[in-house]
Amino acid sequence: MRPDANDVIAWAADHVLRTCRLPLLNGPRVYGLLTLAPVQRTLERVARYRAVAVFRRARKRCPAYARFIESQGFSGRISRAGFAGIPETTKQNYVKVYSIEERCNGGVIPRTGVVIDESSGSSGAPNNWVRGNSERAGVRRLLEHALAMRFQDRPVFLINCFALGPWATGMNVSMSLAERCIVKSVGPDAAKLQATLSTFGTGYEYAISGYPPFIKDFLDKTSHDLSPFTLHLLVGGEGITEPLRNRFLDTFASVFSSYGASDLEINMAAETPLSIAVRRLCAADPALSTELFGRVEPPMLFQYNPLDYLVESNVEGELIFTLLRPGYAAPKVRYNLRDVGGTFTHRDLMSLLAKHGVECASLPSGPAFPFLYVAGRSDLTVAFYGAKIFVSDLDAVLATEPTLCRCIHSFQMRVTHDDNLTERLSIDLERVQSEGGVLDVDAARNAIIESLKRINQDFREVSKMFNEGSVTITLHDHGEGPFADRDIRVKHRYIAGEPHPAV
Repeated sequence: MRPDANDVIAWAADHVLRTCRLPLLNGPRVYGLLTLAPVQRTLERVARYRAVAVFRRARKRCPAYARFIESQGFSGRISRAGFAGIPETTKQNYVKVYSIEERCNGGVIPRTGVVIDESSGSSGAPNNWVRGNSERAGVRRLLEHALAMRFQDRPVFLINCFALGPWATGMNVSMSLAERCIVKSVGPDAAKLQATLSTFGTGYEYAISGYPPFIKDFLDKTSHDLSPFTLHLLVGGEGITEPLRNRFLDTFASVFSSYGASDLEINMAAETPLSIAVRRLCAADPALSTELFGRVEPPMLFQYNPLDYLVESNVEGELIFTLLRPGYAAPKVRYNLRDVGGTFTHRDLMSLLAKHGVECASLPSGPAFPFLYVAGRSDLTVAFYGAKIFVSDLDAVLATEPTLCRCIHSFQMRVTHDDNLTERLSIDLERVQSEGGVLDVDAARNAIIESLKRINQDFREVSKMFNEGSVTITLHDHGEGPFADRDIRVKHRYIAGEPHPAV
């Protein structure tokens, strides 16, 4: 098939992006031009060319990937249209099978310019991720662009409360933004966060970054008056509900979340005023949320640069990522994170909203980049009578149920079987540290069941198959029972018996 004019333009644009190192191409103004609607179709085409190039380079240069492709019996030539036929890589079939060195180009870890991050694996043993110079430079540019677009070049004092040490997010945020703003890295330490605010006072505009549970803990426990401060919140690591965002907005002038993974890269996608507005519309209109996402409770909704990431979905609804920038020390091609979600182009989502009666012109202006939605981890669910219950489902229940949202700090859930092999859904609830009142466990169970019926269609259907006694609630004091010995540096554990998820 002969290429059309758009194909030639896309090929030429990719060639320029791969070969040109002019500082102009890395500037925020050029990045801003990429967000305009007229160029999105070209970006989509360029992304497909880049994905094929990434595959070919990885197959040629990366020993592990070459062996993986051979082991999967994939030997045919590919085209842009056939890219989805390339086998998926996962933590189990790729990361756990091949050594760290084999997964690097040339079969060795580069001797200079490398930072190695760490995250907890599915076995509980740490996984190590090699970040080369080029990759870290790309992440730095993305974070710098995001900061510039969000704060319009105003001076910002960033207090970094993400976990420090070998974990991916905290150190990368500090290293990437130190030249663009004031940075103090305190880690998830509430006392140091408060001391920093007290020491430097109200004369700065602060951006506080951290995990949502840590920020919620800080707000619940602090006795200081934060109202004189100008505070913004940047969260990541796990999703937030709109009720939790509202709670944060009582203190912070703005609340934005970003999406990334230790396996791949931090800040691959980020919330924008537009994506937040669409999600809040869905939170207020279950029919709209169901039409767009197939669920009453809206998933997290982000936007991403298609020049950097090709995002696909498989038949199970899991997201597949290919990292497109050249220069990764350890390439990732069609990597399945086990996150459930999908994508919309900007034009398609606006069209669907308009068909539902939304006045799109009234929505905040923003980048015309594609949208990425994430409902949760496919491996962070429990299967109860055939219904998949996501961690995000129960999190949404606890955030919206009036009798629970102020007195429950965290939870764990699991499915067990009684002596008759009948399934039971067991939910452990942890009180907030300051809670001294009495919580009616039966009322809590009823509230959880009814709310799950409302937001999870599968649970609503299978609820006809069991009685309320099949759902058990156990209440624990803060830091007791399964919540004892929690490491504040890592995210909460929500599925009983699972190891800590990746940071």
